[in-house]
Amino acid sequence: MNPLALVTGASDGIGLEFCRLLAARGYDLILVARRQSLLEDIATQLTLRHAIRCHVIPCDLSLPQAAETVFGEVRQRGLSVDLLINNAGLLFNGFFHELPLRQQESLLAVNVVALTSLCHLFVNDMAERGGGQILNLASLAAWTPIPNQNVYAASKAYVLAFSLALADEMKAAGSGVHVCALCPGYTRTAMLDNPAQGGKLALPGFLLHSAEDVAREGLDACLAGRTVCMPGAANRLGAVATRLLPRLWQAKVMGRGYRLLQG
Repeated sequence: MNPLALVTGASDGIGLEFCRLLAARGYDLILVARRQSLLEDIATQLTLRHAIRCHVIPCDLSLPQAAETVFGEVRQRGLSVDLLINNAGLLFNGFFHELPLRQQESLLAVNVVALTSLCHLFVNDMAERGGGQILNLASLAAWTPIPNQNVYAASKAYVLAFSLALADEMKAAGSGVHVCALCPGYTRTAMLDNPAQGGKLALPGFLLHSAEDVAREGLDACLAGRTVCMPGAANRLGAVATRLLPRLWQAKVMGRGYRLLQG
């Protein structure tokens, strides 16, 4: 029987690359995202190409009790998840007081609440079976305050701190469950060029990583038992640099930089 992985935000970007990599490695998949027709197309392609099984669960993770809905559907189908990848996330650029409150609430619902709830539901199920793996998508933004992306950066700081703490708890409990936080920098995905999320960032190409490379490094790190993965030497150096500067300075520098990139 193939191992089974559940990927949120599976319809594009890093999430889709996770699905492609996992399918090529012989994992069966549960694809979670909002657009059912797109998920079904992806499931068909992966099934035909890799002879695996794909299950589709359309769900808007910004809605109340969304994680419970996903978990309940998994249980109803009699499935046991070996690897949970919390990839789904939202980003909005702009001044906090100008962005609609509903957008900010949706961001927190997906980036923080749904991720936390899915971890809680599946980590208990994994621990009862004696093992499993969880990969949470944090970000390079988790390491510093970022004006004009303040809620996003704060949500990713939560994901990083939460994942590190949960990894330690699971190890101390002898649960067999491993938790890893993936902290990519700028990545070539629709998130960087989406009018619905506010101003576009005009980033030079050398700063961008491919979604495939980010997914591969994150998956390899998780399966190897690492707790944090930060793709790219420049990103790792940047994270080290943030520890040397006062956070007030970081906010000023990042704020000026982001407003410049947004024109």
